[in-house]
Amino acid sequence: MSIIEISLLAIGLAMDAFAVSIAQGPLLLGKHKCKRYVLPALFGFFQFLMPLIGWVLGIQFAHMIDAYDHWIIFIILAYLGGQMIYEALRGEEEAMQAASWLNALVLAVATSIDALAIGVTLAFLHVDIVYTSALIGIITFIISLIGIFMGLQLGRWLQGKAEILGGLVLIGIGCKVLLEHLALW
Repeated sequence: MSIIEISLLAIGLAMDAFAVSIAQGPLLLGKHKCKRYVLPALFGFFQFLMPLIGWVLGIQFAHMIDAYDHWIIFIILAYLGGQMIYEALRGEEEAMQAASWLNALVLAVATSIDALAIGVTLAFLHVDIVYTSALIGIITFIISLIGIFMGLQLGRWLQGKAEILGGLVLIGIGCKVLLEHLALW
């Protein structure tokens, strides 16, 4: 694979992380600035790590995860999105802040599950998996960082409705992934 092909693959893999970053950006208004880099860093790290894991585990595992990865993504994103909406409607800002590190980790894993299957397929293309995974991780970090800052701007415009919108976006992404895999989209 050429660097252009790997970059295009990385951009495609980063789109879920980008959308989630936009949805999470408004929640970071008024927070310590370093938190704005944590989610993109987690997204980039897991997008780097998952192809490596997929490479190591081989094709048998890909068939197992491919059969239900869309359900895993849907359930995780629907749960987190529903939790965000519920907490926004109840005014439970403290609960969301307390769980934000765990939520960031769960979101990073959920948006990188497809990279696991990509890692298995990369094993058959005879690519340098470390270089390829590193490029995927770096591109995902950059795209997610852009998404966070776009979300921050959106949050300033939306004010108190940002958490509800973010929850709806997460649920929407989960539904889209599920419908695509069920060939209904």
